[in-house]
Amino acid sequence: MILGDICTRNCGFCAIKVGKPLELDADEPRRVAIAAKEMGLKHVVVTSVARDELPDEGSGQFADTITALREAVPGIIVEVLTPDFKGKKWCVRRVVEARPDIFNHNIETVERLSPMVRPQARYERTLDVLRSVTHMDSTIYTKSGMMLGLGETHEEVVKTLQDLRQAGVSAVTIGQYLRPTTDRHLPVVDYIHPDRFAEYEKIGQDLGFLFVASGPFVRSSYNAQAFSEKLLSDRLARVGIPA
Repeated sequence: MILGDICTRNCGFCAIKVGKPLELDADEPRRVAIAAKEMGLKHVVVTSVARDELPDEGSGQFADTITALREAVPGIIVEVLTPDFKGKKWCVRRVVEARPDIFNHNIETVERLSPMVRPQARYERTLDVLRSVTHMDSTIYTKSGMMLGLGETHEEVVKTLQDLRQAGVSAVTIGQYLRPTTDRHLPVVDYIHPDRFAEYEKIGQDLGFLFVASGPFVRSSYNAQAFSEKLLSDRLARVGIPA
């Protein structure tokens, strides 16, 4: 996680600290790259808190981190899990032009519940960010994730999957919401049966997602390496090379 550990947003599901963030660490991209190299990582996921107070929403730090990773570890697969940058297209473009392999931005929940779950974000804004990535560079795979158990209906989950696929999203993760604290966070409305998660995985596959991970303990970066393998196979198939 880059850009510090203090978020400028106060989402109802998240356990990250909220407040006034610290100054940016200009050396952070280099140190992230060194850590990835020393750990021998083949796939790295770079995420962050929201930094709404910054003119570029933190997009420059994402871009610099991607560049540093590429230089330090040739061939590494870089996945970014970004905030929405308040929908600023030039911020999205800054990250896209640094060429991550996977651009992940979570929709989190269905449209009806979005104002309650993440009041400083917007459902349609998330879809627009994901669409924008594909329009800017169709070689970058887009990914999104959502939590179940907040009171959504089956029909709303299916509609969200349809919306994500129509936005060009390649991969989706679906997991069970678990309440971080009993006093500050939204309550769990339902615990979803594993059979229903399996049903959503099948629905996602039928909709044409390249990768679907759906289960109670699935999170945004669940089986990231497995998606890397799917991604590589898909890239080879696009140029007519057997995987």
